[in-house]
Amino acid sequence: MAAEEEEFITPLAEAAAWRDALDREGRRVVLTNGCFDLLHAGHVRYLREARALGDALLVALNSDASVRELKGEGRPVNPAADRAEILRSLRAVDRVVVYDEKRATAVIDAVRPHLYAKGGDYTVESLNPEEKTALDRAGAEIHLLSLVPGRSTSGALKRLNRSAEPRKLRLAALGSGLGGNLQSILDAIDRGELDAEVRLVISDRADAGILEKARARGIPALHVEPGSEKPARISEAALKEIVDRLDAADIDLVILGGFLRIVRPPLLTAYAGRILNVHPSLLPKYPGLKAWEQAFDAGEAEAGCTIHLVDAGVDTGEILGQARVPVLSGDTPDTLYRRIQREEYRLYPQVIGEYGRKRR
Repeated sequence: MAAEEEEFITPLAEAAAWRDALDREGRRVVLTNGCFDLLHAGHVRYLREARALGDALLVALNSDASVRELKGEGRPVNPAADRAEILRSLRAVDRVVVYDEKRATAVIDAVRPHLYAKGGDYTVESLNPEEKTALDRAGAEIHLLSLVPGRSTSGALKRLNRSAEPRKLRLAALGSGLGGNLQSILDAIDRGELDAEVRLVISDRADAGILEKARARGIPALHVEPGSEKPARISEAALKEIVDRLDAADIDLVILGGFLRIVRPPLLTAYAGRILNVHPSLLPKYPGLKAWEQAFDAGEAEAGCTIHLVDAGVDTGEILGQARVPVLSGDTPDTLYRRIQREEYRLYPQVIGEYGRKRR
């Protein structure tokens, strides 16, 4: 690192000693952390508010490698040295440290801040559990700052991207299983039937086949730890991480396919009207789990599948498309389900294309 860059970045051990010196004087250090790529007015207001909580502000800045891991290739727009220099030019910022990990846990443990500040798009529940545990160890007070509407790095990048040439529909797929619906979407794209690109695949299971399918195609594939012992639940922290990843990839539509977690805020609010799901029944009949078995056991003459928007209910969102599948003599729930899946694979790409065109 060049000497002129070093003056803007404080080594972690030096930052810890600085904190202790201020503590002996009865002064309190505020810590915040983030990527701070493309610094904008929302950042400046946020940092000013954070500084006002105490006597000095330390910013923990994600390194370039850390930003790429969190935000994907193409980020950061500005390297860490430049971001640190810009931050240090602000009156609100007293010191900047840079860390390579995804989380600021090591910084929290080393510095033991008196206060910790985070943006208003977080709640205490959506803070990363590892960082939250470190803050508890340090005895830090946690403050959630005001959200500045309309000011975000992802929003600025979206505006820049959308002012350029027309682009393909950008999709993210969330799934827990083998990824059959993802494969049908990729096949439709390959055949030229769907003008879209899958930019991100996320699963709540590290060993999910859908992640392997994505990696085989060179698509960024992410396992998000669901953080809940209840099978259908997912923690607010995990949902916030998903939202951050979707925003970073500038996603237009989120496609659920066998995602075995209940979608709720903040994901549901951040992508309202932009989350699609496939369900193996002719909704509103037979919502919930194993819908094809429900239809079979009820003696229905036909079953099918539905593509619908996701809302706060269980399979209650607006229906965008359906396909009917007759129940044949000699059928079993398994044979019926396999035929329903074939219709899902045909219908889902078609509905994605139609709905995507309407949204634009």
